[in-house]
Amino acid sequence: MNINRPLVRLAIFLCLGMVSGLEPNGPAQAADGHQSLGGIQPRTWILGARAGFAVPTQSLSHDVVGIAGFDRGSAMIGPLVNVQALYSLNRWFLLGLMVEWERHDVDVEDRRLSLDVGSQHTVSVLPTLELRPVTLGSFVPYVNMSFGVNVNSFSEGISTEISPSNTFAWRLGWGVDYLISRHLALNAEWAYKRNDGHAHVNDRFRINDWNLSSFGFLFGVRAFF
Repeated sequence: MNINRPLVRLAIFLCLGMVSGLEPNGPAQAADGHQSLGGIQPRTWILGARAGFAVPTQSLSHDVVGIAGFDRGSAMIGPLVNVQALYSLNRWFLLGLMVEWERHDVDVEDRRLSLDVGSQHTVSVLPTLELRPVTLGSFVPYVNMSFGVNVNSFSEGISTEISPSNTFAWRLGWGVDYLISRHLALNAEWAYKRNDGHAHVNDRFRINDWNLSSFGFLFGVRAFF
């Protein structure tokens, strides 16, 4: 068989060039802001500060007869503040701690009138696991899950004393970082948090369905070290 050796050499050279060009393309794309697997460098600290608002998922309680004979209670949309510190185990998973504060004004009402009885404050201490599966240019989507405790307190606007219980906290969040630089990102996150317990009124009545679970909407910044 007659083989044109210069053409064979040229074909081999072009194939090797294509392979060598494709091999480093993944890291190069990540550096240039294109798609890559994993959303964080290993052994990286993330510090975040966000603020926003929390929307209750339902009526606060359907059993508030102990509060001046009203039929039910409701909580208003309130402010939400969140700080966090996370450490990346690898390119996908981070572990850390999140602390969140929210406040909701509380009304009780019946068919005749409604009454502002005060506001509930909640501080949630939340050990957190975060998954960052991919980098999409300057955008890094993620999902996180937290388990911890809701420390609830109440500021009364009337003479009735209300004491909500501390509750088990479960939180599931979805968010995205927009990378401004290697060390700073704008952040937006949406999360559901369970806060379902009971409350005592004047140390006499017990309300068994005191539920202040909420959807939180957060906006802020994250720093990478």
